[in-house]
Amino acid sequence: MEKTKLALLGCGNVGQGLLQIIHDKKVDVNVVAISDFKLGSVFCSDGLSVSKILDLLKEGKTLEDYNCNPSCCQGVMHKGWDVLETIENCGADIVAEMTFTDLKTAEPATSYIEAALKKGMHVTTSNKGPTALNYKKLSKLADANGVKFLIEGTVMSGTPVFNLARETFAGCDIKEVKGILNGTTNYILAQMENEGWSYEAALKKAQELGYAEADPTADVEGIDALAKVVILSNVLLGASIKPEDVPREGISKITLADVENAAKEGMRYKLIGSTKLENGKIIASVKPIKLPLSDPLTGVGGANNALTFDTDLLGEVTIQGPGAGRIETGFSILVDILKIMNS
Repeated sequence: MEKTKLALLGCGNVGQGLLQIIHDKKVDVNVVAISDFKLGSVFCSDGLSVSKILDLLKEGKTLEDYNCNPSCCQGVMHKGWDVLETIENCGADIVAEMTFTDLKTAEPATSYIEAALKKGMHVTTSNKGPTALNYKKLSKLADANGVKFLIEGTVMSGTPVFNLARETFAGCDIKEVKGILNGTTNYILAQMENEGWSYEAALKKAQELGYAEADPTADVEGIDALAKVVILSNVLLGASIKPEDVPREGISKITLADVENAAKEGMRYKLIGSTKLENGKIIASVKPIKLPLSDPLTGVGGANNALTFDTDLLGEVTIQGPGAGRIETGFSILVDILKIMNS
């Protein structure tokens, strides 16, 4: 039986994490093509050596430094295709789309996904942009072409959200989803409470540790969490909302005094993204909230994420885990790949 052919669009942290997992776990797929804006592209119809690709990238080389071993590869090889050329010519069964996230236009990732779906390729993505802005359109396109469009990694990295909702909660109606959707802000608020640091000091430490970017706006002002709330609303609750429909407030105005006063009240600040269906209408928001210490979300420390699902049959169920990371997000792509292969 011929192996499933896989193409990677984007080979940064997530793409390399996925390749490492495929190598370490000996996943039975044939990586035929990789295309990356910075690293170039390479295609081999017989399949690429994942270990050789990883070695090249560790050495600071590009994908186009790759060469097949003539003694064991009789395949057709090509270098230099752009992403759309790769989609058009690689013949993959599954495309893993892991390119740059643009939350304003969702491009060029949406165009990449559309092109792959139209070619009859299954697509898995960890990209929040096209999922937040165009999920329903892309899902319809996938259905029309008899393929799957899967998005497990778009909200909590490898911590299960959509597989959990689709399979483990099968038969349940989900009434509300709320939680900690950004690890950077969770770390900052925890350090303010636990270490007595100011917001500015906690942010600086988060940047030093790599939790926050040099420009932390997307995290601390709730933009990252906002995209995830939109995805949860549209995918799990059947809404059709856009980012501008959701009120958003970040944590940059939270002071050490606020955090200390909350602690005295037996409360703890968390940046909470929430969405619920009430009387046929979606009510969603992103904002810092004081939660009682009895709430399971208050026990989530460090840069972890967590979600509480309110269901009709089980009541509230909370899941906690990493919301970012090279291997963790690579794992989310693997989960989708395996689901496609086994369906």
